[in-house]
Amino acid sequence: MNKLRLSAVFALFALMLSSASAQAAKDYYTDQGHTEVKFAWNHAGVSVQTGEFVKVEGHLSLDAKNISKSTLTVTIDANSVSSGFGPLDDHLKSADFLDVEKFPEITFKSTKIERTSDTTADVSGDLTIHGVTKPVVLKTILTHQGAHPVAAALDYYRGDWVAFTASTEIDHQAFGVGSFSTGPIAITITTEMKDRKD
Repeated sequence: MNKLRLSAVFALFALMLSSASAQAAKDYYTDQGHTEVKFAWNHAGVSVQTGEFVKVEGHLSLDAKNISKSTLTVTIDANSVSSGFGPLDDHLKSADFLDVEKFPEITFKSTKIERTSDTTADVSGDLTIHGVTKPVVLKTILTHQGAHPVAAALDYYRGDWVAFTASTEIDHQAFGVGSFSTGPIAITITTEMKDRKD
């Protein structure tokens, strides 16, 4: 085998390896109707209050054979914050807190994913709120992977799906949100993700 043919074989082999590597990860996207980002805080020691962001877009590149090679990105519309009480929502959106006109998005980008059991993982990443970026760890539980249970009844649910819940706590003042502390903010994400964008 001459050098030219040998080089061609090596090039083809490298291309095949590259293709196999690219196919190892599968892309999933949040289903808006089944994705919630909820948060809770202590109101002066009197009660625990809750709210949520109702507009969320997430992309998961999942390498099922090597979770550490997977990546997750999430973008939240800060203006979609909802507590169920209009005046509080307006205050949360104001410059006193989220300042949504200046900082319209909250983002998360994973930096490391570590499997902790067959159905759990620690997803470390950079969380950006109010223009400030801090590292956080999402404690994640996989609740479903594969065909959706209602796909036979509704065509919308065709294809592959993954679902998980994730939780973390943050200090909102570390992000420059609010002039006083309410203690840690507990964040819980629940999502179903599909293998396509609609």
